[in-house]
Amino acid sequence: MRTIKTTTGVDVVLDGDLMTVLETLYEEVTIRLELARTFEDMMREIHHLVGQMDEADRRAYLIESLFLNTVTYENERLGAYMRKLKSKADGASPVA
Repeated sequence: MRTIKTTTGVDVVLDGDLMTVLETLYEEVTIRLELARTFEDMMREIHHLVGQMDEADRRAYLIESLFLNTVTYENERLGAYMRKLKSKADGASPVA
């Protein structure tokens, strides 16, 4: 397994687990900047990490990211549909 470093020098093990990278980004950008981080702060750190990855790492993490985002998107869509159904059921008049 390869290791890359954040701009603050924290090691990130590239073991194919996207959550490791996401947790590190959260800790090293969001928490370190006490929730006052900007889009640019996060993008700068992401670019720094991706810049250290080789082509195989980039491909693996892109695939993992697309999968995670697809599942998240599906869950959000399903949640919205379920809320719509519940709203209709709550507003429907009782059947006699």
